[in-house]
Amino acid sequence: MLSYRHAFHAGNYADVLKHATLVQILRYMTQKDKPLCYLDTHAGAGFYSLNSPEAAKTGEYHQGIELLWQARGLPPALADYQSCVAAACGKHLTAYPGSPWFAQHLLRPFDRLELCELHPADRKQLERTFSSGANVHCYAEDGWHKSIALTPPPERRGVVLIDPSYEIKEDYFKVADHLALLHRKFATGVYAVWYPIADLSRTEVLLRRVRNSGVRRILQLEVGLTSDHTQPGMTGTGMLVVNPPWNLAEVMQPALSWFAARLGEHAYAEVRELVGE
Repeated sequence: MLSYRHAFHAGNYADVLKHATLVQILRYMTQKDKPLCYLDTHAGAGFYSLNSPEAAKTGEYHQGIELLWQARGLPPALADYQSCVAAACGKHLTAYPGSPWFAQHLLRPFDRLELCELHPADRKQLERTFSSGANVHCYAEDGWHKSIALTPPPERRGVVLIDPSYEIKEDYFKVADHLALLHRKFATGVYAVWYPIADLSRTEVLLRRVRNSGVRRILQLEVGLTSDHTQPGMTGTGMLVVNPPWNLAEVMQPALSWFAARLGEHAYAEVRELVGE
């Protein structure tokens, strides 16, 4: 199924959580001089216009990046994320970068980006956006299968973003199994898994399967519009980070608390250990 288009959701509160977390992971991983591989299983188009009919139809970025776009005195992790978005779109919030853009912006010339995208229109835009990057490879292949072939990377240092749409119900099961398989091949990699809370029972299945997968050292970050997840629609969103940077929880907790306070009186933010050592 290839009907999902992230253009409708670019810059929403889920993207704020996802990309603010990704920025901190990449900042940490690039502190060493050794090369790094970034692998994106569902890369999308890579860059999105907020003036597009798709973005205008939902307006989700109003409850996301727009809440902190011109804010001052942000917690460090959000200030870092804000500066990256500004580097992508300039002074005016008319566009929003996807995960591959953040990765290319923060990685070094000797690092590699491996981007998988099956949707024909999104893949064409992805290839156009990153055509000048000698260290970027775009694959018109299924990210589930290609990521297995690409791990472990020759560099033996890597960040893998697993970010499906969950439009297919089986993704809730597939994510945990795929994470376990990748981890068996590349146990020292850093894995960042995004998930929505739109159907609480399915999200609970995903989290339970991850907890029972045998993968250790998993940090869970979550932001929600309400803790009442019986309400319709996406009421929350989360990230699971395997082998997280040692300071990730410390830097993300104040950032997510600040952001949740702007999302509304019923919003919440949580940073906790899902699985220990």
